[in-house]
Amino acid sequence: MTYRILSMALLALLIAGCASTPEFDESKVDKSLTPKTAVDQGESAVGKTVLWGGTIIESRNLKDSTQLEVLAYPLNSWNRPRESGSAMGRFLVRHSGYLETADYAQGRQITVIGPIQALKAGTIGETHYTYPVVQDEKLHLWEPESAGSSRGPNVNFGIGVIFSN
Repeated sequence: MTYRILSMALLALLIAGCASTPEFDESKVDKSLTPKTAVDQGESAVGKTVLWGGTIIESRNLKDSTQLEVLAYPLNSWNRPRESGSAMGRFLVRHSGYLETADYAQGRQITVIGPIQALKAGTIGETHYTYPVVQDEKLHLWEPESAGSSRGPNVNFGIGVIFSN
């Protein structure tokens, strides 16, 4: 009986650990596109579905939507941006409706899936820049990582005593 309860508790812990990462339907995603290659392809990239993530540079509430400017990074196996990789360009996320810019603040990480809606001319400082604009179908705001935390689920099993300062 004790074995059965222990097994069920272990199973519940494993399921809870897996549920903490968002699920994205990647069946329509064009994985060959990055923000830079989308700009290089021009108007032929418009309408293609992408799964991109990165660090928010700026967030602005507009009349009927919120716009996020994001510096793209490669995604890990949980689709979280890996800032240890090389930046892959910038893109804009258009979210219909209101997002709290205090939550979607500079430095926070997001992952978004949706179609490229347009290519938009803008500037970074005094440099002209073309941004791919993604209309979000699903947007995930990642919790900040604490210093020393790992990038993914951390599961430990064992019995014993640990002494730590």
